[in-house]
Amino acid sequence: MALQPIARKSLSDDVYEQLTTEIVEGRFEAGATLPSERELAEALQVNRGAIREAVRRLGQAGLVDSRHGSGHHVLDYRRAAGLDFLPRLLFRADGDVDLDTVRGVLEMRSALGPDVARAAASRRDDAQLAELHRLCAAHAAAAEDLGEQQLLAIAFWDVLVDASGNIAYRLAYNSLRQVYETVREAVAQVLADEIVDNARMRQIAAAVRDADATTAAEVARALCERGRRGLETALSLFDDA
Repeated sequence: MALQPIARKSLSDDVYEQLTTEIVEGRFEAGATLPSERELAEALQVNRGAIREAVRRLGQAGLVDSRHGSGHHVLDYRRAAGLDFLPRLLFRADGDVDLDTVRGVLEMRSALGPDVARAAASRRDDAQLAELHRLCAAHAAAAEDLGEQQLLAIAFWDVLVDASGNIAYRLAYNSLRQVYETVREAVAQVLADEIVDNARMRQIAAAVRDADATTAAEVARALCERGRRGLETALSLFDDA
């Protein structure tokens, strides 16, 4: 184990982070049993209450299965955790961004985006439609400010997701956005081709207005694909370097 004594005040938070890292990095393998509360408390130099709270959170996250009398069994987080665990995977133990996680987020958004737009074209209300058009106009007016356009593009998709009327999409989008916000400024240039594409944003808004679900989905797919290609190009250059 690579566990270190806890030095800060949020004992259960720190215990949770260390145990999560051990599980994600594979030092506690799926199927293994965590050390006992006593052993963990001694290794981390904390009280057993902090251990119990951290293990409870591990169970909620889908990282361990706790059974009375048989200990805490490590689960394969790839099979047991939910989308709310995705932000935790964004950074590796050394603090570097996990590029595979970033790629996965963009690929998932590319898969969801077209159907979000399709559903929005069928279910939007007048207030949501007006907001889409307002955001398109503000986005066009911010043409010289990539950061502002990025924020407006995020807001545009936020309205589309609400307009889709799909709670599953809403919750999935929340998790994807939480990851994206963490690296938003760092990836702005990489995603610039998508971020500045006001024409396609307007086409989506027009298709939503006209209840043209097919066009809304097609244009949304093309827009998301611009961002995905930009990321793939950047990652290939990184790999070459």
